[in-house]
Amino acid sequence: MPISENRWLLPDGVQELLPPDAATVEKLRARLIELHDRWGYDLVMPAMMEFRDSLLTGTAHALEQKTFALVDQSSGRLLGLRSDMTPQVARIDAHQLAEQRPISRLCYCGHLLHARTDGLDPNRTPLQLGAELFGHAGIEADIEIVSLMIETLRAIPLQRIALDLGHVGLFRGLFAASGLDARLEGRLFDMLQRKSIPELKAFLAELDLDEGRRRQFCELALLNGGVEILDEAREIFADAPPACRAALEQIETVARAVAERYPDVHIHCDLSELRGYDYHTGLVFAAFLPGQGREVARGGRYDDIGKVFGVARPATGFSTDLLVLHGLSQRTQAERAGILAPNLTDPELMTLIAQLRADGERVIIDLTGGRLSAAEQGCQQIIEKDGGRWVVYEV
Repeated sequence: MPISENRWLLPDGVQELLPPDAATVEKLRARLIELHDRWGYDLVMPAMMEFRDSLLTGTAHALEQKTFALVDQSSGRLLGLRSDMTPQVARIDAHQLAEQRPISRLCYCGHLLHARTDGLDPNRTPLQLGAELFGHAGIEADIEIVSLMIETLRAIPLQRIALDLGHVGLFRGLFAASGLDARLEGRLFDMLQRKSIPELKAFLAELDLDEGRRRQFCELALLNGGVEILDEAREIFADAPPACRAALEQIETVARAVAERYPDVHIHCDLSELRGYDYHTGLVFAAFLPGQGREVARGGRYDDIGKVFGVARPATGFSTDLLVLHGLSQRTQAERAGILAPNLTDPELMTLIAQLRADGERVIIDLTGGRLSAAEQGCQQIIEKDGGRWVVYEV
């Protein structure tokens, strides 16, 4: 079929919402923003596009392949359409809020545009919702963000949440102490992420490493399970750099806090989890649900992201795709039934319509002059005159 006959088609991975899903998602968005507000997080609305070098500054370079580029006809400079709002929020904090706010809590919700799909997720227009906490380096900030992520998922509501905890400091600390050439870091990283144990062992056997350090790299790939694996990890990494032992303590502190606050949340520790390795600087975490092949929310610590904007601040946060959460909630509502009103300019009728709408009712004016029934126009009630008064009747 000629392209001209397919003008109604959307590009691959681009989706739109129709009634009643659009209204359901909007109500969900408002409810979650209100939840974040009650936690002290102020809403920001970053621009859909910025100069591309701003969007891809610093740790955001990992987004380069996902970011659409176009030329600004006003300035001639290259623009980018946002593929992640976190760098934008970091810029807002560093450039406009840091001086007034020693600790800044910000939340956001808006569409992203991805130039390419993200592995298992074919959607290129996610509706990203998230929260960021700037200015506090303590583990208390990480606990607050993890807790807010869990509360966000419970508000959908989603049940049987599993929390996955990791820390990029473990691998970074081990590699820094190994004395290996920096060019080998990427290869080791890849093998750990794939948990390719035979390949990892063969690779490590070729390197100039003492046996203890070689064993620690191998064990890192195997240490995943319940919180109890942290005791085993402390023994394995007893002679590891202080940064490694500090990372284990942080994971355990967060796990304890979550277990106390949310005893129904299953906690899993994966010490080789290096999600966002080029981006994160400390604790990383993700939320999973049974039957889902990928996380439904994720986050972590990414200190000093604002340095390139003039202010280096501790930072931690999480984000999720509101469209994914809506799909998992199974709370799509039926289209809301309305009240059908005659198309007249009677003052008393207009007053009644205004009052009904003020009370939250959905009132639809019958523009068809009765040619379509109330049901055909999505209404279960009608307004008719009875004894000189306008009255609402069930159909």
